[in-house]
Amino acid sequence: MKKIKTILSLILVISFALFACIGCAETETKEFTYSDGIDENGFWKDITAIDNVELCEYKGMTIPQDVHEISDEAVETEIDGILANFSYENQITDRVVADGDTVNIDYVGSIDGVNFEGGSTDGQGANVTIGVTNYIDDFLAQLIGHSPGESFDIEVTFPEDYGKEELNGKDAVFAVTLNYIVENVTPELTDDFVVNNFSSRFDFKTVAGMKEYVKDNMQHEAIAYYVQDYIFENTTINSLPDDLVKYQENLMVKYYKSNAENYGVEFEEFLNTYMGVSTTEELLEANHDNNKKNAEYYLILQAIAEDADISVTDEDLTAYFTEYFGTEDHSEFEETYGIPYLKLTSLHQSVLDYVVDNSVME
Repeated sequence: MKKIKTILSLILVISFALFACIGCAETETKEFTYSDGIDENGFWKDITAIDNVELCEYKGMTIPQDVHEISDEAVETEIDGILANFSYENQITDRVVADGDTVNIDYVGSIDGVNFEGGSTDGQGANVTIGVTNYIDDFLAQLIGHSPGESFDIEVTFPEDYGKEELNGKDAVFAVTLNYIVENVTPELTDDFVVNNFSSRFDFKTVAGMKEYVKDNMQHEAIAYYVQDYIFENTTINSLPDDLVKYQENLMVKYYKSNAENYGVEFEEFLNTYMGVSTTEELLEANHDNNKKNAEYYLILQAIAEDADISVTDEDLTAYFTEYFGTEDHSEFEETYGIPYLKLTSLHQSVLDYVVDNSVME
């Protein structure tokens, strides 16, 4: 059941600290790395976690029936979502447009015969759905009854409060070309489809095998989420090392600074524009509880590892990447995160797997 997680799950594991945290600290150092404060075995340096917590009874915990039982309807919904990723677009040109259709159009808008800025698709085509996409006046409704390949004018009136002085309340004409009707097609789930799209990466080659595989995965994930919540909510934190909280803060700074670079803006501008705060201090204050929660979660997982004598060797790390990524080569991740951080994530997965494997179904 663990294999079903594949690439997505490992990305979630590695990215947990990045996306789960929302805050940052001025104490971040320029040289901060993902492996700071983590030893070569994936444990926090100079921290004995079990001394800081009172662990719940994590061995042999009971998993309620409503958690681990997965209905056939839930499986079908999950598979429908998977198939949606393989949907493709057909271009229909042999019928007229009806209400609710998605169509691809080009248009050029003008007022009193003069084209206005922002009123054209520039020949790039735009997909719009009649009755769903929000266009001014009855623009889209006027497409109904026309056929692909036609060019025609649509007359509309901009609202008085449209927001642009040169357009407010003005009558406009759009020269429209109806390119085609868009039909999204979801492929039929057949044994051949399964073989062609999944057999190279997974152990199933039939529809029945895929459904069983998906059901097992859904069950494992449901149990894993229950276990995570249970051990967090039922373990008592007596003390929380400051280093774990600071690590979360530094990790967030690194993450959001990277985002700012991707947006091509200064960090302070990014915080103000995208995070709604003026300074890192404000961001940290607003999200202190979330940082603390993540630090506590790290502490609990290490405490269980210490208590259950769970560790990660180099061979275990290789097996981890082989199982979840389908490759023994983790050099790319090692370059970014460092071996200590990779072992930390592998250790966390091993802890959760241990608790799940030793749980009892109600």
